[in-house]
Amino acid sequence: MDWKEALAGIKSDLPEGSPAPEASEKTDSGVQKEPLHILIDKKQRKGKTATLIEGFLCDDEQVKEIARQLRRQVGAGGSCRGGDILLQGDCLSKVREILLGMGYRVKG
Repeated sequence: MDWKEALAGIKSDLPEGSPAPEASEKTDSGVQKEPLHILIDKKQRKGKTATLIEGFLCDDEQVKEIARQLRRQVGAGGSCRGGDILLQGDCLSKVREILLGMGYRVKG
């Protein structure tokens, strides 16, 4: 039995009125429902500040593209690892505005 048959079996067991389970936490527009967390961090950076953005549910390629856009719009260096984005410097307010403009929910 492959995964398609197993999924069809699970869907047939659901009552008719219940919604089908969703694979991800994204809205119809493609932007996730879960809020992103923005933090200012100085740990293990020799006293230099960095802005961390955590909570992305999309794949690594999309996170890399978002990081590239943020670095360009903020005018700071940064990196992307493990679904989190790190930007150099304290740019919390700029990042919040940009992410809200992209349609993401933001905390922090």
